[in-house]
Formats: sequence, C-alpha cells, structure tokens
Amino acid sequence: MSKLDITRYQTLVFDCDGVVLNSNKIKTQAFYEATKHFGHEPAQALVDYHVQNGGISRYAKVKYFISEILKQEFDEALYQDLLARFAQAVKDGLMTCDIAEGLAELKLKTKSKWLIVSGGDQNELREVFSARNLNQYFDGGILGSPDNKDVLLEREISAQNIANPALFLGDSKYDSQAASLAHLNFVFLNQWTEVKGWEEFCDSNELRNFSSIQSFVE
Repeated sequence: MSKLDITRYQTLVFDCDGVVLNSNKIKTQAFYEATKHFGHEPAQALVDYHVQNGGISRYAKVKYFISEILKQEFDEALYQDLLARFAQAVKDGLMTCDIAEGLAELKLKTKSKWLIVSGGDQNELREVFSARNLNQYFDGGILGSPDNKDVLLEREISAQNIANPALFLGDSKYDSQAASLAHLNFVFLNQWTEVKGWEEFCDSNELRNFSSIQSFVE
C-alpha cells in the first residue's frame, strides 16, 4: 500500500488499546478474571463478546454480562463489584505493557494536535499515561469512558478541539464506524488488533491499513 501523507492532517485521533499500548490481551484476560467466579462458560461468553466488540467501554460490556449472559435484572452492587474486579485485573498490565514505537518521531514530524479517544476508563487512562510519561504527546486531551467514542468525537468536534483534516488511528471495527460517523479519515493499525479477519474487513470496507504507528515514520 502506498504511503499516507500523515503530515497534512491538523488533528490525529488515537485509540489507546492496540494502537498506543499493546494492551488488548490484558483487557481480554481481565474480563475473564473479573467474572470467572460465575464459571468458565459465562466468563468465556463475556470474553467472546468483548473481542467481537472491541472499542466499546467496559461499562457497556459489564451491563451486557449481567443482562444477556447471566440473564439477571440490573444490580448496582454486582455491577460495581465487577467493574472493580476488572479495574484491579487490568491496572498492573497497563503500567507494564509495550508502548508503540515511533510516537516521539511522529510527533515531531506531524506538528498536529493529538488526542486519545478510547473505550478505556478516562481516569485510569490519565493515570497510566501520566505515570508512563505519555501524556506529553496528547496535547488535545486523553479522553475515555464512561462516554462512548461517538459522544467524545462529537463533543470535541463541536468544541473545535478536533480540526479538519483529521485522521483517526484505530484497530477495531467500532473505531472505523466511529470515525465514519464523525466524518474523520481512518486508518486501521493491524499489529496488535484482535479483530479476526481484519484483512477481509479492511478490503471489504476499502480501509487503508498499516502495521503500526512506526509505519508512518519509517
């Protein structure tokens, strides 16, 4: 695939998991750890739902687990307990997982505003990015759930924090859909994606795809 002139964009919007951090598998395992006390089958069902719906927040997925997998009415105490279990399981991994190569070089090359727009918990992301000295790159903000990506993008565009031309770098089907809804250009990064058949997905949707952030600085 031909090179993409990433320097022409005024704004770069990054997903976090699988794009900036190699954390997809950490979150997948955390969903299992948070729910395994209900048994293997329910926990695995949540893992399968999570993988099929990458980029959607933990809040929505835990609600799905309660209503659609456990077939229970919503219970606030259970909901908060599962969220706490998930957060505990994921935190250490986010502090130690691989960081995408090429961030510093790309920041110098592009001179554009950068934002994180993630399905991850916003407070958790900000803590991790600060501790790992990543917040220095994202001058447009580090944004996450409980608001979903559609809401976040709409809000930041309305506030003129995202200026066109803008490019969204993601690794999930939902990232692609959110970018399309917000009228942002999109590239699919495949190095760490958990989307099965991502090649076919990109081909059928005519999406440009690259391995990683490093691809834009080589």
